[in-house]
Amino acid sequence: QVQLVESGGGLVQPGGSLRLSCSTSRSTFRIYGMGWYRQAPGKQREMVATITSDGIPNYAASVKGRFTISRDNAKNTVYLQMNSLKPEDTAIYYCNTNNKNWDWGQGTQVTVSS
Repeated sequence: QVQLVESGGGLVQPGGSLRLSCSTSRSTFRIYGMGWYRQAPGKQREMVATITSDGIPNYAASVKGRFTISRDNAKNTVYLQMNSLKPEDTAIYYCNTNNKNWDWGQGTQVTVSS
């Protein structure tokens, strides 16, 4: 079972920033495209950003220009830098592969509120 551990969430005011981290025990992490996903209350889980094994990012239109995904293969970790946060970014954030074929972790809660 592949374990994914997300961290870095919290409560932040609109316009603030957070940096999320996701670590895995899987030693072959570097060959996988990875992604960040989020699920708001009453809504389906949606893709936020993905990054290929070569480091090429892709973003949902709603976060483009505000969020940055990156990865550190030496640490088996993928990051999500979130700037200019909005209340509509409030959700539980998860990471997984591009194909979402690993077991989901518990996620990390991000709440944007004044």
